[in-house]
Amino acid sequence: MLVVHGEVARIQYDGVSDLYCKYKLDFGTDWAMTAGLEEGLSQTSVHGQSDGDFVFNLPVEATFKSTNPFGWPQLVLSAYGSDFMGRDVVRGYGAVHLPTTAGRHQLRVPLFVPQDVSLLQRYIGILSGKRPEFVNSTIVAKSEGREVTRVTSHGSAIISIDVSLKDLHKFGYLNTSATSPMPSASS
Repeated sequence: MLVVHGEVARIQYDGVSDLYCKYKLDFGTDWAMTAGLEEGLSQTSVHGQSDGDFVFNLPVEATFKSTNPFGWPQLVLSAYGSDFMGRDVVRGYGAVHLPTTAGRHQLRVPLFVPQDVSLLQRYIGILSGKRPEFVNSTIVAKSEGREVTRVTSHGSAIISIDVSLKDLHKFGYLNTSATSPMPSASS
């Protein structure tokens, strides 16, 4: 079992006045989600005292079970904001595997934005409000099909998460952190 409890704490992003965030948990076919929400949506945040920090505290809670670690769960983020005409546009995508060790973790997830193929498409996209965007945000959690996608880095998300693991040793997996002592052969 894998139990996660945490939050998308904030996004650091310069050059925009407002953002909101979505998350989706993506996992392999051998995994089953037994509790929690697979998706979440935050409120719109405007930057505060320090320019570029958008606070969300969007809760993430889930319990998974599996007998095979293939397809380990990932947290996929999508950030959106308003353009100069007040239309919602994508501001960034990012993905991170949930930690494989028990305990409290703080993760920094780099965000990226798909780019137009040509300068003409860029201007048409700005005027029409239809900028490049993934139809399915979980594509960022997969490797196939992304090798030809042009992206630009923009900002990062800070995630605080607590992880609990149960019964990994029953399936032959040793899961110890670097700071915890190795279990003895008799245990």
